[in-house]
Amino acid sequence: MIGIIGKKLGMTQVFNDAGQQIPCTVIEAEPNTVLAVTSTNALKALQLGTGEQRTRRTSTKGEKKTPKGRRAPNAEIGHAKKAGLDAAPRTIRSVRLDEPGNAKAEIPTHAVGDKVKVTGTSKGRGFQGVVKRYGIGGGPNTHGNTKHRRPGSIGPGTDPSRVIKGKKMPGHYGDEQVTSIGLRVEKVDAERNLIYIRGSVAGPKSGIVLVRKQG
Repeated sequence: MIGIIGKKLGMTQVFNDAGQQIPCTVIEAEPNTVLAVTSTNALKALQLGTGEQRTRRTSTKGEKKTPKGRRAPNAEIGHAKKAGLDAAPRTIRSVRLDEPGNAKAEIPTHAVGDKVKVTGTSKGRGFQGVVKRYGIGGGPNTHGNTKHRRPGSIGPGTDPSRVIKGKKMPGHYGDEQVTSIGLRVEKVDAERNLIYIRGSVAGPKSGIVLVRKQG
């Protein structure tokens, strides 16, 4: 499979044959189900799913009701039934087949030594200023300055007399899609469905990630 949905468990370390200590991210990758195959002139992709969502059940005599909380919509249940599943997957991701290195769908599952790219959602840090968000140095700490962590002037006065689009300003920091490329698979534990990838990847513990082969 060219890609697989997994869950980030955290980081650890492994030792290679040369005795070198290698920091690794541990990803739990349960077997994925192929929900759909898209093949058009503009896009060729596989839709993968993992996990299960709770479904609505009509209570009958002697049968327990489904606990309160979010339940899968009928549209997702119907989409899962077309793929032969009894319950809608909790997580769905698409993997393109027309990317470099993904020309063949029969590429084997990730093995030790493979180069991969991992896509995840970075940790959300809320509303932050420019010093933390972009690493701007800020103003002086002495000589009567009172704007230590302010961005300073944000636009020219005469021409063009406006703030340029894309100006680095305070705002929501983190909680965005991040793809780490050029990572190496250091170890695969098939019995426990674990993949050890060198280095760190975006996201908190138990965060959902997508591991794809890199051509």
